Amino acid sequence: MASVDVSIRGAGIFGLSIAWACLQAGARVEVVDPSGVAAGASGGIVGALAPHVPENWNAKKAFQLDSLLGAEPFWAGVEMAGGVSSGYVRSGRVQPVMPGAEQLAADRAQGADALWQGHATWEVVSKIDGWALSSETGTYIYDTLSALIHPRQACAALAAAIKAKGGDIRVAPCGRAKAVIWTTGAQGLHDLSGALGADVGVAVKGQAALLDLDRRGAPQVFVDGLHVIPHLDGTVAIGSTTERDAQSPATTDHQLDALIEKARQLLPDLAQATVLARWAGLRPRARSRAPMLGTWPNRPGHFVANGGFKIGFGMAPKVADVMVDLVLHDQDHIPDGFRIEDSLPKHMQ
Repeated sequence: MASVDVSIRGAGIFGLSIAWACLQAGARVEVVDPSGVAAGASGGIVGALAPHVPENWNAKKAFQLDSLLGAEPFWAGVEMAGGVSSGYVRSGRVQPVMPGAEQLAADRAQGADALWQGHATWEVVSKIDGWALSSETGTYIYDTLSALIHPRQACAALAAAIKAKGGDIRVAPCGRAKAVIWTTGAQGLHDLSGALGADVGVAVKGQAALLDLDRRGAPQVFVDGLHVIPHLDGTVAIGSTTERDAQSPATTDHQLDALIEKARQLLPDLAQATVLARWAGLRPRARSRAPMLGTWPNRPGHFVANGGFKIGFGMAPKVADVMVDLVLHDQDHIPDGFRIEDSLPKHMQ
């Protein structure tokens, strides 16, 4: 039977990104997913690549900063190799400053100056372009680190690049593999929890909508917990709900209706926009709330990359680098808080 260096189980954003990085490092790679590319949470429609606030700095925020700064060359390389657009653009983000939060916004601007080291800015401004967005204080936060991507298109772009580089994407393993990396999302968290005898994460349902409105080039908006993403294909995505006890994982319902209505009230630009698509799915959230990376306990040659709840696409370039170092070069650069044991109950750590 044929053999590969790395068999990656799961064709979502983590699996595809790691496969691409492994191929660039010279490995023979297959991606295995019976349901196909982006069949799970990575087949969503929102795609907000937004940073954590620049304060109370920690390993997770530093990791995310490195990944967001590396996203532009990462996606440019993917698009060049496969000839398919990912929908990536670093166009920034705006947020209205809430009453009573003026000083906090100014403090965070100073934090960004120190922590983002000149690579991006977090400013308090009195005017924004691209949206009719009101602010009770008359001011807004505008950051230049945030980017956006079209999740489905990005996964298709990675799949095209992988195939162009000589990798395989298949529904079943081709044979033997020196290493197996499990990137199987919500089901993977369930399987790992069962294997370890402890809950390491949960599946959280999200619902989102895609509207027919062309705001290409405008910054994304974050207001009252809502992401509004102006995609490069002339659509706008809004999302998403957070549902921990969902009974119908892939079904949209009244909660999405309420989200759409809320978005239209906050942004009059959306009032007459037709809803083109509705999406629902389960997103993996590790117990630690950070991506969960490392070797699968007591399974030699098996590794895990999972749990990038809401930040998977933003974290993917750096996650791919770390997993390549671990799997191909036996170099452990996993940050504090990202290890599998960090998602175990305290008595098992």
